[in-house]
Amino acid sequence: MNDQSRSTSRSGGRAARRAARAAALPEHLRPVRPGLEGGTYKPLSQQDMERIHSAALDALETIGLADAPPSGIDYLVNAGCTLGDDGRIRFPRALVEDTIARANRSVTLYSRDGKTDLELSGGRVHYGTAGAAVSMVDAQGRNYRDSTVQDLHDAARICEQLDNIHFVQRPMVCRDITDNREMDLNTIYACCSGTYKHIGTSFTDPSYVAPAMEMLHMIAGGEDKWRERPFVSNSNCFVVPPMKFATESCQVMEECIKAGMPVLLLSAGMAGATAPSTVAGAIVQATAECLAGLVYVNAVSPGAPAVFGTWPFGLDLRTGAMSVGSGEQALLTAGCAQMHKFYDLPGGAAAGASDSKLPDMQAGWEQMCSNVMAGLSGLNMVYEAAGMHASLLGFCFESLILGDDLIGQALRCVRGIEVTDDTLALDQIASVCLGGPGHYLGTDATLSRMQADYVYPALGDRTSPKEWAELGKPDLVEKATARKEEILGAPSPARFDPVLDAELRSRFNIHLPA
Repeated sequence: MNDQSRSTSRSGGRAARRAARAAALPEHLRPVRPGLEGGTYKPLSQQDMERIHSAALDALETIGLADAPPSGIDYLVNAGCTLGDDGRIRFPRALVEDTIARANRSVTLYSRDGKTDLELSGGRVHYGTAGAAVSMVDAQGRNYRDSTVQDLHDAARICEQLDNIHFVQRPMVCRDITDNREMDLNTIYACCSGTYKHIGTSFTDPSYVAPAMEMLHMIAGGEDKWRERPFVSNSNCFVVPPMKFATESCQVMEECIKAGMPVLLLSAGMAGATAPSTVAGAIVQATAECLAGLVYVNAVSPGAPAVFGTWPFGLDLRTGAMSVGSGEQALLTAGCAQMHKFYDLPGGAAAGASDSKLPDMQAGWEQMCSNVMAGLSGLNMVYEAAGMHASLLGFCFESLILGDDLIGQALRCVRGIEVTDDTLALDQIASVCLGGPGHYLGTDATLSRMQADYVYPALGDRTSPKEWAELGKPDLVEKATARKEEILGAPSPARFDPVLDAELRSRFNIHLPA
């Protein structure tokens, strides 16, 4: 916890209160936790959602999607789609609506140790990393460098220690590994050996799925154990907006589905470039593309676990630069979350990223705005929620650690206000005001709820200016750096057993040092 107080002659009571705050609470009594129910923020009305749904069905029926692989054409045509003379696959409304009706309503994303499984249903909210940053942000030196496989492993190790980071989708690419096959396999190794939490990854070629599954079967202890609890999912950009399938990614998706791996159906159009410039239009296109993906998945394997990944991004239309930290981005994500609930499908979208190059005030307001709105809208999976800078080009360890504090506050907003006879506190008001001390400090009721109702920042500073000066004027980023070094100075609890590690290294070319 954040120990910002000084030792004084009155420290006994304060020390007792700090000890009470530091004591671990049972999971169900924690003030914030994975899977809190969101959905109170609704920028779209029921009529708005129905119009978006209707427009998406019109787009699928009249425009359709191009560039499906031959295997995808077979799956989709056999399911009831039509292949036009122009090569585009079109989706009858009845087929799409029937698919929605029979699609998987709840997806469990498993962790490797079974302690941090994520249930995706309704408005249950989870925050985590994601992305494909090509650079690491050196917060102290204020510069950027290429990201490496060691950075990816270290990111997973840090995430393992952060309570409010619930899953670890690969946040950066291993630019020190030039062979794509080895990069994909080392991505899995680096993440799995760094964290027990659920992992998301991608594949650059369909032929790389088979060796990846071999590795995952070894880690799981056999194919049967893997299929029982798949702890890695496939982040799949199955479309190239606007309204085209990504041929090789679709083939990857087919292989992952057959192998029992959950799939994130990721549509990442850019409003004003590869998607309509209006917020509503970008949501329509993303919804249509993901509905096409849903039909595809269920044509391959009915009921296969899939996450409805509408990820439209905003642009600064003055320059064409991405604007992931904008208010429009926050609205895009919140609107998409509403559409997920409109269909009652597990869904995910991007929030929490910043256009700022460093963990500064701009990063703070951008990250908090979209993270809070995503959570309040009930988004199941909030991807890219911590650590992402420079419009997704840079990843920062210090920002990841500070993001844990930020997401804790966002989750407290998601939890909302409980109104009960107990929380209305009329008995407390009477006790304090009628013959009592005239304040609520130190009362049994206050002390009993100080952990269950309040989220305390681990690094955020709440001292007075005088105390802050006496503590040496601590800097927030420097504190995050110290926490980073503390985490990375200890072995990862998720590291592989030496025997398994030796087997993996003998079978695959692992680039991380043993």
